[in-house]
Amino acid sequence: MKLVFAGTPEVAVPALDALIASGRHEVAAVVTRPDAPAGRGRRMVASPVAERAEEAGIEVLKPARPRDEDFQARLREIAPDCCPVVAYGALLPKSALDIPARGWVNLHFSLLPAWRGAAPVQHSVMAGDEVTGASTFLIEEGLDSGPVYGVLTEEVRPTDTSGDLLTRLAFAGAGLLAATMDGIEDGTLHAVPQPADGITLAPKITVEDAQVQWSAPALRVDRVVRGCTPAPGAWTLFRGERLKLIQAVPVVDRADLAPGELSAAKNNVYVGTGSHAIELLWVQPQGKKPMRAADWARGVRIAPGELVGI
Repeated sequence: MKLVFAGTPEVAVPALDALIASGRHEVAAVVTRPDAPAGRGRRMVASPVAERAEEAGIEVLKPARPRDEDFQARLREIAPDCCPVVAYGALLPKSALDIPARGWVNLHFSLLPAWRGAAPVQHSVMAGDEVTGASTFLIEEGLDSGPVYGVLTEEVRPTDTSGDLLTRLAFAGAGLLAATMDGIEDGTLHAVPQPADGITLAPKITVEDAQVQWSAPALRVDRVVRGCTPAPGAWTLFRGERLKLIQAVPVVDRADLAPGELSAAKNNVYVGTGSHAIELLWVQPQGKKPMRAADWARGVRIAPGELVGI
């Protein structure tokens, strides 16, 4: 088939690579979000998908909005059979959905209908799921509600951050998306409607969502830290400034600290929760680089009974 691939962040690049390498289909163009400011200098930078497409000599389309007439006119000129999508980042209007003969097929990082929305992997980790996966489905106007072509499953490991899990799903899902294109092309794969039961939503995780509540059990704190790593980053307040929590582990044999109470030894930093303590391993003070929690604690000289989260 002739394909137009839509995607934006680094997590979409493995799928683009898989489609380019398949040799069975032609990636005629790529649709991605416009260049955006990045880095300390805030210079305009192309998306990872745009950079990869340009390296491969593939035409790149960067509409401000998918409903733009110039973009849709160019898409009709290309006349794709199908448009595979991975984390494109913009809603597709019906006028765009109707252009490819076999529609737009999305690779979504959950076992639909679970975790429909922008942040399925983060919500899966934060909810304590033991198994998650990826799904390919035909995009409709509803939120991730279209019929499903294929799925794969992936174990959520006890120490997984959302970044760890998303990386594995991106590479495994790339193969799933390529196989889905093959099945659509040869007529062996047909989309099946999603069940009406089991729908959960996964809206974008905000900075406010990522603030740790120390009155919660240690298991919940652990899930929030892992689920919000690397973005937006779990955090708490220390002496009125934000302290980012990069890595922490529950400590089941220590329950002598009040919620939010700090205890620092030579090589360990503990914080009390609503159940047992957690040990902070890596933190990032406001305006500074990430550092070992023990080094941070020595620098700030934690007072006996001092609290975080206030």
